[in-house]
This record gives sequence, C-alpha cells and structure tokens, in this order.
Amino acid sequence: MSRIFTTSFASVYPHYVTKAEKKGRTEAEVRQAICWLTGYDEASLDQHLAGETTFEDFFAGATLHPNSALITGSVCGVKVQEVEDPLMRQIRFLDKLIDEIAKGRPMEKVLRS
Repeated sequence: MSRIFTTSFASVYPHYVTKAEKKGRTEAEVRQAICWLTGYDEASLDQHLAGETTFEDFFAGATLHPNSALITGSVCGVKVQEVEDPLMRQIRFLDKLIDEIAKGRPMEKVLRS
C-alpha cells in the first residue's frame, strides 16, 4: 500500500491550491474540479478537510464523475489511464486535473464538459 493512501487529504489540499494560485488560478477552481471529480458538494468537501480524512477514505466515499474516464495523460511521467490500482488511479486523476488548471486550461475542458 502506498503511503499516500493514509495521508490526510487536508495536508495535500493546500499544495493543490498553491500550485493553481502560482499560475494565476483560484482556489474556487480547484474546489470546483475536486467536487466535479468526487461528487462531493462544498459542505462535504469542507467536512473532509476539517476531519483530516485520508485519501483512502476520501475516495471511498466519493462517487466519481462518469466522465472521469476521459482523464488521460501523464502525471510525473506516469500515464494516469494505465495506473492499475483503482485508488491510485483516482488520486492521479485529481493530480491531473490540478495540473491542467495550473497550466491554464479552460475549466470546461478540465471538467470534460
């Protein structure tokens, strides 16, 4: 089992926000992408952040968006669509969405609209 599975989502969340904000994007866009991917609403997301939920529990309670299968490409040299472990794939999906936001991709494309 990867160490990231037992890491709290709240401890990584600020890094997602910082990465986006360094490139002129907003925390609201990061939250929108997270909610789109996981099916959580803002209140549920806040509960997970306050509760120090692990990535494993965070994604266990999520209902992935049907279009999440359209997320492709590489994160840290690994193609997300080729990751075999389902939880790691979901984490990589989220990483990819944050990367796309940071690279300036329009939100309608990030959210596979």
